[in-house]
Amino acid sequence: MIAEDRLPVVVATGQAIERVGPVSALDLAERSALGALEAVPALRGAIGQVSVVNIVSPVGPAPATALARRLGLAPARTEVTTVGGNSPQWLVSRAAAAIAAGRLEAALIAGAEAQHSARRAGTVPVADAAGGADPVVGDDRPPVSAEELAAGLIAPVHVYALFESARAASAGRSFAEQRQHLGRLMAPFTEVAARHPYAWFPDSRHPDELATVGPDNRLVAEPYPKNLCAMFGVDQGAAVVVSSLAAARRAGVDDRVVFCWSGAECTDVWFPAARPDPTRSPALGAAAGAALAAAGLGVDDVAAFDLYSCFPCAVEIAAEALGLGPDDARHLTVTGGLPYFGGPGNNYCLHAVATMAERLLETGGAGLVTALGWYLTKHAAGVYADRPPPRGWCAGDTSATQAAIDAAAVEITADAGPAVVLGATVVTGRADEVTAAPVIARLDDGRHVAAAAEPTELPHLAGRNLVGTRVEVGGSPPRYRVRG
Repeated sequence: MIAEDRLPVVVATGQAIERVGPVSALDLAERSALGALEAVPALRGAIGQVSVVNIVSPVGPAPATALARRLGLAPARTEVTTVGGNSPQWLVSRAAAAIAAGRLEAALIAGAEAQHSARRAGTVPVADAAGGADPVVGDDRPPVSAEELAAGLIAPVHVYALFESARAASAGRSFAEQRQHLGRLMAPFTEVAARHPYAWFPDSRHPDELATVGPDNRLVAEPYPKNLCAMFGVDQGAAVVVSSLAAARRAGVDDRVVFCWSGAECTDVWFPAARPDPTRSPALGAAAGAALAAAGLGVDDVAAFDLYSCFPCAVEIAAEALGLGPDDARHLTVTGGLPYFGGPGNNYCLHAVATMAERLLETGGAGLVTALGWYLTKHAAGVYADRPPPRGWCAGDTSATQAAIDAAAVEITADAGPAVVLGATVVTGRADEVTAAPVIARLDDGRHVAAAAEPTELPHLAGRNLVGTRVEVGGSPPRYRVRG
């Protein structure tokens, strides 16, 4: 059993948003971190590690060092993560484990994006140069295979839409019917965003407003219109301070802490085209289930959830894995989710952790946060509560599930031949024209192939879900034609 003094706690949080003036991502990370540190001034000297979540906006190679310098901190270690929306929860769990083991007293975790500023006309502020480069932590494998890249499967909205199309076909729904289903799923998220002070879109929306394609809600990739997709063009930042309970006591703030109970990670078959079933994510369920099991809790013991919500299929799959209905009275988000609260690149989950901590301080109970990176690929989950964990901090074990997932990978090939489509999407341009229609298909020998449509096929694919359709694949790189 871990000594009580070494129990890891979220001791302070900070969030920032900029709607008016241009800012850099480092400006927003600094604002968020200052908000957290101002609540625990006596802990400044105890922070031995500053971790920054991967930032897409221009910040240079040493954002953690630059941030520490701005804040007047002198940590023993600075670091930045690889790409992945799982990173914030993974960093919290990693810091919690180090604190529980006595290797660390306190850590600052921060991140931000300034993509709204980047899209404005004029000069975009860039972070101050720190010199050198921060160590990079996390899994940096390429996100897709060469075959998937050749088929045009790289933009997240296209890959997730492909997953969603497979789910629509499995449920027997047309694209239009699937959109209506998703509008009902995601509308409650907008209600939560409407109450969040740092939400990019603090407005409640009707399901039809989310699902109906129109001038203000253009189709992006079937079945997703714009209002069902993560909003990347935001200026938002978040930070949390994780410390030992002993450090919080010495700082006189132990009456305002949220305890880290457990964390777990797992990865799906790495390349999307190699997955046996594009409608499921066994690793997501494994990470969430292992975190709950390590904490000694069941789903019914959880008072609040934040399920990662870059695109609706991520929410659907997580809810199904946990046995949650879309109308669960506890809600599936504490922020409002990436399409409505905002999707600041890899850092969204840090907003979820911060908001969850604030929520649990107000209402009590336990909360579960899930996070994912790339294309339902890298998963992390964490359990938090307003009371000490009876078992101490625990890391969930997913090793057996991970081995089974890895062993289930299907070979990806660039060979030609007849195939059955497993997942598909139809990508639409701003003029409502079909610009691409990538698929993942199973050849008759069981191998999978990623293929783009022959250009002559595109005009005939608008609104059509090809999942279950026979196609003929040929050429290099592979292209397909619908058979018959």
